[in-house]
Amino acid sequence: MPSGPRRSPAARSGERSPRGPASAPGRIRIIGGQWKRTPLDVSTVSGLRPTPDRVRETLFNWLGQSLDGWRCLDLFAGTGALGLEAASRGAFRVVMVERDRAACRSIADAMTRLSAGGRVELIEGDAQRALETLRRRGELPFDLIFLDPPFSGDWIERLWPDLETAVSRAGLVYVEAGRPMGDPPAGWRLERSGCAGQVHYHLLRRMEPTEELHHGESRLPRNL
Repeated sequence: MPSGPRRSPAARSGERSPRGPASAPGRIRIIGGQWKRTPLDVSTVSGLRPTPDRVRETLFNWLGQSLDGWRCLDLFAGTGALGLEAASRGAFRVVMVERDRAACRSIADAMTRLSAGGRVELIEGDAQRALETLRRRGELPFDLIFLDPPFSGDWIERLWPDLETAVSRAGLVYVEAGRPMGDPPAGWRLERSGCAGQVHYHLLRRMEPTEELHHGESRLPRNL
């Protein structure tokens, strides 16, 4: 990775809770990279809330058009749009985690159509358990983690301690939430943020020790 640098439901660990307005079944598309314009199915899953095209476009403009060599993890994959977008733009390794079986089938179908199996892995299950599995396999840390949990509940607070060891030095976490995040956790810098309707989206970067001592000066990755 360059220096410096969704789904449904509380599901991930149990019962479902709404993630925002329910989405009708349909299709979205990969925006850029080698699979640009490839359609992705949106499963009929209660509370499934795909990241809007405009938000994804903004995010990947922040990150840069190429993610060559990056290792990315999507803990609430939903439609798979964020993880597949990262792979389309050159990410070396993408792991997507999704609990809902129907959503997993749609993601798996997309991976087959794209012949993405060599760089993309899908884990069906709970986000916290998936992190433990990846830890046991020695696959942590990742350069970029997508964190788009159900809006209801306290998923961000519950998962954040685990991210401390799941993100590389100067790594990035992308967060979607139903409200602005406020002050970032200690040791993290809010690099970018925006809002589209009910979706508040944020890009945070883990600060290195020297940066924590000089917090006033922003040091964006070269491609942000």
